[in-house]
Amino acid sequence: MTPRYLANLTMALIGGFLVVASRAFAYHDVAWIGFGLSLAALALGMATILLPPLAQRVIGGAEAVLAVWTLVASRVFSAYTADWLIFASAIAFTVLAVAGLTIHELNSERVVHSLELRGAGAREGEEAYSRA
Repeated sequence: MTPRYLANLTMALIGGFLVVASRAFAYHDVAWIGFGLSLAALALGMATILLPPLAQRVIGGAEAVLAVWTLVASRVFSAYTADWLIFASAIAFTVLAVAGLTIHELNSERVVHSLELRGAGAREGEEAYSRA
């Protein structure tokens, strides 16, 4: 597994847990859970900025900015308002993570497809050489 895949999967888990937590726990508990998981999301987003390709770096930057916003929202706004802002941020974390996973899969699929095409071409060339 690549670091990109693990980073995006972890971000999806953070977002998914925050979605469930924001609907299941009390407002003041959600504010603190959102604060703690936003710290983790900030660290993960900053680490993801270092990973190629450019699209993954953009997603990592967006995750880091969103994490900073969620940190501020969880401490500045009332618990009720913070609950809804954390819920919205959690959905955005999940969407960004799914976008990152999709980019990872498309790059992996492109490599496999390229290998299959090159492998098939090499086999046809070998068969033509052996017939001659």
